[in-house]
Amino acid sequence: MKQHVSAMALAMAAAVPAYAQQSDGACTALRDTVMDAALVTSARVMPAADTLPAYCEVRVTARPAISIEVRLPMQDWNGKYYQSGCGGFCGILGRADAGGGWVNAMRPGLERGYATATSDSGHHALSVTEGSWAMNNPNAERDWGWRSIGETHRVAQALIGAFYDGASEQAIFQGCSTGGRMAHVAAQRYPEMFDGIISGAPAMDYTGLVATKMAWLVQANTAADGSQIIGPDEATLIGDEVMTQCDGADGTEDGLIADPRACSVDLAALACTGEDSASCLGEAELATVAKWREGPHNAAGEQLYPGGIPEGSEPFWWLWLTGNDKGAGRSIPAFVENFGRYMAFATDPGPEWTPLDFDFETDPARLETMSTVYNGDNPDLSEFRAAGGKMIVWHGWADAIVTPYKTIEWYDQAAELAGGEDTLKENVALFMVPGLDHCGILPGPGGISAASLDPMSPMEAWLNDGTRPASILAE
Repeated sequence: MKQHVSAMALAMAAAVPAYAQQSDGACTALRDTVMDAALVTSARVMPAADTLPAYCEVRVTARPAISIEVRLPMQDWNGKYYQSGCGGFCGILGRADAGGGWVNAMRPGLERGYATATSDSGHHALSVTEGSWAMNNPNAERDWGWRSIGETHRVAQALIGAFYDGASEQAIFQGCSTGGRMAHVAAQRYPEMFDGIISGAPAMDYTGLVATKMAWLVQANTAADGSQIIGPDEATLIGDEVMTQCDGADGTEDGLIADPRACSVDLAALACTGEDSASCLGEAELATVAKWREGPHNAAGEQLYPGGIPEGSEPFWWLWLTGNDKGAGRSIPAFVENFGRYMAFATDPGPEWTPLDFDFETDPARLETMSTVYNGDNPDLSEFRAAGGKMIVWHGWADAIVTPYKTIEWYDQAAELAGGEDTLKENVALFMVPGLDHCGILPGPGGISAASLDPMSPMEAWLNDGTRPASILAE
């Protein structure tokens, strides 16, 4: 039993049903809730809409600048709590709930009767790739790195206690990408806080991923004159050839690459034999692909980050790497540029820094200071496991921005530290999904996307019935 459950809460649950109807006045009265180092800024009743029940929406600022939103069902509360992470550099409160998806959104919890909460991670920004808020701002970096997770939980539990007159019996955290990083950080820094953790495509090693690896990708795709070497047309050409060579590697030709490690691609057939054209790859283009596949290393040949861009991810390159003919995409250059300028180093170089300035001989060591603030890739889950926590980790094999190879490495290391995979499986379930884009944002072969997944139902069954997850595919 986790520390957020008390004997008093259980006794009160028997005396006062958690599903009792709450009044509008009880919601607006939450404006007067007093909490240490936090201020309630608004409380209002939101009517039922679509699949969401009526709920009390409470906005809180936790000092110094963490904006938090808590949603409390007006009736039929199930007595439990659900917290969601945020994507990119965050900075936009409830961004995920503006759409209809479930990733990094409160929606999955609220639909099932959970009290739910999320935050902007401690700062305001105009986009999730903007990093200027972190310039010489260690408090904001700390809040983004880990503190906003605990503060969101603390604030939400105080409001749950005030609104329902009792504590939550169970807590689940869900996040993808940066939200996945937050999920792993929660398991490390707050091992008793969440009974269940759902981590998708976790950017768990932010300094290694967003600084070292992404700088490598940008440098590899930048010509001497500053132009981009591989664009969307080349991505299509490469993707078609990869699928031709790899589709049947798993024994079935279904438009999916079950595991890119099982196929060794030879792009010699695409090499230009005369002048470069749209139907072939020149030497510079082939060299860029090779560097993207192998991932970053230093002059001594030491791998600086596990793996590279997986085969099968090419249909999604326009969003992350190359852009498209409409000028959209190329998120990776934006992420690494802002991260390097304002977040990656103990002393921020500022707006003049570019990914081309990253030095693979000296800069990885300079990332160590901030890695202790941001990263959640420690594979030692002993405290979380000892507390009885359950964790579902999922990742798309076709993820071009957060490499699935890091997740595999982490899982293997976690299994070794746990005394073997069979022991780890008592608390951790890993699902690698063929053909799935990063967090399932773009539809892949057969239309597979985040909408094809449902990790929440198996997590509930695992926590409530002890049934270990066998699949996260939506039924």
